[in-house]
Amino acid sequence: MATEVLVPTLGESITEATVGEWLKQPGDKVAADEPIASLETDKVSVEVPSPVAGVMGEHAVKVGDTVEVGALLATVDAGGAAPAQASAPQPAVTQAPAASTGGSGQGGATPTAGGYGNHGATPVAGEGPAALSPSVRRAVLEHGVDPATIKGTGKDGRLTKEDVAAAASSKPAAAPAAGTSDGGAATAGRADAGSAPARREERVKMTRLRQTIAKRLKEAQNTAAMLTTFNDVDMTAVIEARAKYKDLFEKKHGVRLGFMGFFVKAATMALKDIPSVNASIEGDEIVYHDYADISVAVSSPGGLVVPVIRDAQDLSVAGIEKTIGDFGRRAKDGTLKMDEMRGGTFTISNGGVFGSLMSTPIINPPQSAVLGLHRIEDRPVVVNGQVVVRPMMYLALSYDHRLIDGREAVTFLVALKNAIEDPTRILIDL
Repeated sequence: MATEVLVPTLGESITEATVGEWLKQPGDKVAADEPIASLETDKVSVEVPSPVAGVMGEHAVKVGDTVEVGALLATVDAGGAAPAQASAPQPAVTQAPAASTGGSGQGGATPTAGGYGNHGATPVAGEGPAALSPSVRRAVLEHGVDPATIKGTGKDGRLTKEDVAAAASSKPAAAPAAGTSDGGAATAGRADAGSAPARREERVKMTRLRQTIAKRLKEAQNTAAMLTTFNDVDMTAVIEARAKYKDLFEKKHGVRLGFMGFFVKAATMALKDIPSVNASIEGDEIVYHDYADISVAVSSPGGLVVPVIRDAQDLSVAGIEKTIGDFGRRAKDGTLKMDEMRGGTFTISNGGVFGSLMSTPIINPPQSAVLGLHRIEDRPVVVNGQVVVRPMMYLALSYDHRLIDGREAVTFLVALKNAIEDPTRILIDL
């Protein structure tokens, strides 16, 4: 008996999503509550579980299709057995890697001319090109590797970008020359073996998450009177405290002591002193908050996501570090929940982990300010009349000038700087 799998309720005010990936193909065995598809919403990816155990039926929609809540995704034959031929196509495809450049099914949208050969198989039996996420497909094209020869280390044996990069680094250097032995399409567009390879372009539809990020950031620029002010901070005291206590901290709390815990805690103290930085504009009213819900920008495979640390003013440095660590792991796995992305009164974005020296971050509406952290580097500074080398970091505060005056923005940064340069202030709430 076939059981219908419908698009689940995705959260308040969210009525549709995009099919990001099929985790199960027709004929695959599935267990009850096992994820069979991944849907991309405006904020996060949501996995759709199978309501029953059985065999995966036909897909009702393709990767990239937009579906509404309650729409039919696929069917599952409850209690059925997988057809004998379900896993048979795998060997046939791998034996003829040059048979086609067009792919099949949902994978036909991926450009393949001049590409990596057989892209229609993955290490997981029964999976086709649709089982590769857009980022993995792009990595496969860039590196020119055959996904059928790579063992996946992701969930359910799926390929990750790291798997593709590792396979590319171990590929023999002479491999690109193999295409010159048979002429034909493999050498099309080349005058001779010494010519530069033909240039390629790939068009990939923006994910729903990336579209939403683009829309919100542009809205922020169009609406807010945005301005950025800078300061720098001497990280000596925090670095010394971290080096001294990191082992004891991790042993007691089960999480590593990083810099974000200090900055989030220091920010909550500064927000208490300068409440307008923690406020927002709604119509012709200013909304002040007596709590600090700190949005922390986290990198995920689909783009930047901003989960919220609720009531950060009441958390210890250890509690903040645990929360951020959990957000980071689940952002990478795509398991952040909708409610964890909503709200937030102030944002901290750490571009320093990617090597950024200085930036002008864009505020996250309806918030009125965002703090940008940057890389730490040794620079000469004057201390007590002497030129010394200290580990310095630039701080950037972008704010909505409609609500926050320059004096308040500078005062906020100075309060933050003082707390970081003398962490005892955090302990005694000064």
